[in-house]
Amino acid sequence: MLMNRRVFSTAVLAGAAASLISTRSMAAIPAPAKARNVVFVHGLFADGSCWSEVIARLQAVGLNTTSVQNPLTTLPDAVASARRVLDRQDGPTVFVGHSFSGMIVTEAGVHPNVSALVYVAARAPDAGEDYTALAKTYPTPPATAGIVFDGDEGRLGEEAFLRDFAGDLPKAKAEVLYAVQQPFHKALLTGRTTNAAWRSKPSFYAVSTEDRTINPDLERFMARRMGARMIEVKASHLSLISHPDEIAGLILEAAGHTA
Repeated sequence: MLMNRRVFSTAVLAGAAASLISTRSMAAIPAPAKARNVVFVHGLFADGSCWSEVIARLQAVGLNTTSVQNPLTTLPDAVASARRVLDRQDGPTVFVGHSFSGMIVTEAGVHPNVSALVYVAARAPDAGEDYTALAKTYPTPPATAGIVFDGDEGRLGEEAFLRDFAGDLPKAKAEVLYAVQQPFHKALLTGRTTNAAWRSKPSFYAVSTEDRTINPDLERFMARRMGARMIEVKASHLSLISHPDEIAGLILEAAGHTA
């Protein structure tokens, strides 16, 4: 079917406007300062050791790295835990979050020591935004159905963990990760950010194209909305473990250590 001239012209103008908006939003944020520190935060169904593969690669090039042990109780508790670590850094610091901890990066990333933000298949809400409502505008990912609760504590069931959370990892590796997952409190999911650090800090985003825990199209939307430097990794939700070279490379870029 042929497109009439008016519809074609409207489409061209809309595309040009969207391109201009995207370019302006990216141009408004300065390039990141060179950093020697990287602080990591983990999300649900995990602990701080989930960053081990990436940490080893960054330590090999001389970066100072710290992985926060997120208490997974409430958003204010999690943010306070991260801020204490950020306070200890001795200069520009790249702040990196996976999955739920994108909430923490978005809230605590306004810290003066933070020079750049890196989101790895992570939530990236605007200030005061209802992330749950935003997520519902996209098809629900399969892992959601696998969450089970024991009173106020939630965790991911084994089948969903192996298939929908860590689907591209060797089964033996995924089973170890399942065994050490930390439960989260229901109250954690009710918190909303009051800051949107990505509006003022250089931001980077790694989309997991095979993600079954956060919808990949939602990840792309959040990355584009913040004007982030975005890469796509053909990976499950756990790209930080299955593709550590790509994730470490993005963090190095955020730290100003690219050749």
